[in-house]
Amino acid sequence: MSAFLPPALPTNILSASTSLPAIQLDRRTDVVLRMPQARSDAPSSAKRSKIWELSDSLHCSIIGTCLSNAELRHVLVRLNAKAQAADEHELHVLGVLLAKHPESGAKLLQRALDRRHGLSIKQYGRAKDETALRALWDESLKSGDIPGAYWALLSHSHATDEVVKKAFRDVHMLSHLVGAANRADIRRLRQLEEENGALTEKLARQQQHLRDGFTSRDETIRRLNEALIGRAADGVEAAQANREDVCGEIETLRGVLADVNRKLGRETARRERLEQRLNALSASQSKTEAALRAAEADRDAFRRDVELIEDHILGLLEPAAEGSEGALDLSGRTILYVGGRQHQIPRLNEVIERAGGSFLHHDGGIEHSSTLLPGLISRADVLYFPIDCISHDAVATIKRLCRLSDKPYQPLRTASVAALLSAVAMTFRSSQAAIAAE
Repeated sequence: MSAFLPPALPTNILSASTSLPAIQLDRRTDVVLRMPQARSDAPSSAKRSKIWELSDSLHCSIIGTCLSNAELRHVLVRLNAKAQAADEHELHVLGVLLAKHPESGAKLLQRALDRRHGLSIKQYGRAKDETALRALWDESLKSGDIPGAYWALLSHSHATDEVVKKAFRDVHMLSHLVGAANRADIRRLRQLEEENGALTEKLARQQQHLRDGFTSRDETIRRLNEALIGRAADGVEAAQANREDVCGEIETLRGVLADVNRKLGRETARRERLEQRLNALSASQSKTEAALRAAEADRDAFRRDVELIEDHILGLLEPAAEGSEGALDLSGRTILYVGGRQHQIPRLNEVIERAGGSFLHHDGGIEHSSTLLPGLISRADVLYFPIDCISHDAVATIKRLCRLSDKPYQPLRTASVAALLSAVAMTFRSSQAAIAAE
């Protein structure tokens, strides 16, 4: 099987002013994950690995998973301003090629990865053996926090070949699962549309056939009535003479009419079955379309979250970056977060404090008393709570207390750092824009 070969990069990108290395793409497919020789099952040094010290086969997944397109472009533009005009695939290929050359750009990639995933690196730094690393990675998979966890694990000093291979396989399969799920939904919708069209056409033919049957039956009844009237007009004597023949004809006509009625009954029952099946398929199609609309809404929400978070990160890295609104500045405002997962609270606290705000937390009544909520709400400028990790009673209490104290509140889609940071950014930037407009 031939390997997939990315298109050649433009020469104006490869000719960087910092003398990028002359790199040729390997046309051989290496399906076996090759690990660096310096790694072993019992690392002798506590120093984290650099990206150029890792296996070349890991660079593609690291660049594609752990760095956004905006961050990668920011790094490459520092090496060569002409990279600003490159498309996303060209940027990815150039980033992968530079990852193994510390003298030509890999050090900048290393610093960008460490800055973005500092919290994950700190969290994974507490792991002292392979078992602890596996447990942290499994927890990251369940929570969906993949980019930071992937880089922190691969660069960890205690990451053995088996742990790295497992993380590589998990990330590889996640990309397949996401693509397969979208393709399956689209394929199922198209299949339902085709079946709906075929059934609609078939139902139209059946209805036309039924109309023809009704017309034929009415015509037969009309002819029979005319025949009976004509027979009656021939007189009593003629009727007596031909009584037997007339009775035979009447019986024949009755048999024909009964046969027409039987066929009509079968066609009517068949039409009703087709209508029931069409209704079931229409209901199934409506559910599928609703699920697709919900998935598209989630996708748009995630995209907005990513854009806001990238603006915040780019503002922290370089406040004057083009197209960036700058890092979020809460200017001493107090955020109250109710509910959520206990292990995420320190991370949320650190994010809000780094943005210049104060962070208050209440678990919604699990361990904290609900009598503490009025005091916390009075101290907060705005309140947030994740709808997927809080009880209905706690939500009702929050809304009631916020109405009484005239404090704004906002539900979050999920209990994640990204959801909170995106909501806070939208809230305070909207208020700043309104103040500026006045």
